Amino acid sequence: MVKAKLDLLKKLRNETSASIADLRKALEETNNDYKKALAWIKKHGIEKAGKKSDRQTTQGVIDAYVHQNGKVGVMIELLCETDFVARTNEFKNLAHEIAMQVAAMKPSDVDSLLKQEYIRDSSLTIQDLIKRTIAKLGENVVLKRFERFEI
Repeated sequence: MVKAKLDLLKKLRNETSASIADLRKALEETNNDYKKALAWIKKHGIEKAGKKSDRQTTQGVIDAYVHQNGKVGVMIELLCETDFVARTNEFKNLAHEIAMQVAAMKPSDVDSLLKQEYIRDSSLTIQDLIKRTIAKLGENVVLKRFERFEI
């Protein structure tokens, strides 16, 4: 029984990057049901993200993406609370994914971009993608601006 619970804990951790405490609580509240625990973690993460939205974001990265044909380029400014988080692969990957989204989907402004379906997973919007990252990293994340260039 303990081995099975540990395996579930590891599987959930690999998929969600949630804290061990949150994973344990999710498994306890769902009677070790993997699918229900996964849903609990996602819901709990979005709630956590909402609580962080008032925090000041003064650090971050500028990411640039040039499409393979060399005719479309994007620069984005993605902010977070600390330089520690700004240097993580998770944060840098989010910035790059958003830049690719802008290149592919041509949003008119930040608000329209946040409402768009994510190109890699149509069940998520870009706002959902950002909220997932907030839940994983434990800091507020804000897409400040972007610029898209096309020849």
